[in-house]
Amino acid sequence: MSQILFLKHGRLRQFDLARPTSLAGTAVAGVLLAAALFLAGFLTSSWLGRPSSHLLALQSQFTTQAREVAHAKQVAQANIDALSAKVGELQAHITRLDALGQLLTRMAGLKHGEFNFSAPPAEGGPEVSAPLQHVGLPDFLDNLDQLSVQINSREQQLTVLEGLLMNRAVQLQAQPSGPPVLEGYESSPFGMRIDPFTGELSFHPGIDFAGPEGEAVKAVAAGVVTWAGPRAGYGNMVEIDHGNGYATLYGHSEKILVHIGEMVKKGQEIALLGSTGRSTGPHVHFEVLYNGKPVNPARFVNRVGQVRVAAVPRSLD
Repeated sequence: MSQILFLKHGRLRQFDLARPTSLAGTAVAGVLLAAALFLAGFLTSSWLGRPSSHLLALQSQFTTQAREVAHAKQVAQANIDALSAKVGELQAHITRLDALGQLLTRMAGLKHGEFNFSAPPAEGGPEVSAPLQHVGLPDFLDNLDQLSVQINSREQQLTVLEGLLMNRAVQLQAQPSGPPVLEGYESSPFGMRIDPFTGELSFHPGIDFAGPEGEAVKAVAAGVVTWAGPRAGYGNMVEIDHGNGYATLYGHSEKILVHIGEMVKKGQEIALLGSTGRSTGPHVHFEVLYNGKPVNPARFVNRVGQVRVAAVPRSLD
């Protein structure tokens, strides 16, 4: 229906656009129609050109959430990096502890498999149901820090134990033990005896071990060579200082294989058995000194069965 309603002088008027009654009426109708169209276009363009406050609020929320997600990713990556660094540090400590534990196991002489550092400790028990408890990241990091402190403490303790065992091992290596030859027999004991050259009773400060000429003479303990050469009555002699007041002498050697100041190991060949000096046949005169005084070497010759004791000892020195 093409009609326009308007007020004129306080009365409602009706104008039929389909049948204008006059030119003036037609003009008024055109003006009113144009105004209506202009107003509708203005309102439409204003609404389309300016978003509503609801849309602006949604855009603001989306922007804020995007920033929060990006920040959360950064925090999560930083936490992962921190955990990776901490785990790597703990793994390094555990690797050192494993190596140190295996070394201590060997030094302590434990049986193979008795204390295996390459396997987790044996443990077990009945299954007990309990509510699952989640550990937060801060608590987890605190637990890792405490574990790291405990591992450091254990490592220090094992290092101290290693030092003690090493000292003990060094002391054992420096403690005279065993005979100076692997083949041979005891031909003259320590103590009073009939001197083979004078026929008189005299003190013999060592033990003689007879054997084939050229037989290897070995150090009975680790130490430092303090004499390597001829000495009156001893022929070619080697003297080794073992520390803690102990020293050993090896006399009548055919050939000396070490020199003064040389560090020798337990069991190392130091000379060849001979008959130089005051001797009646190939043998090694073996003495043990404690604080410069001879002591009975028999207490240190503990490898029974490797040196045959003569049924009737004969003095060679």
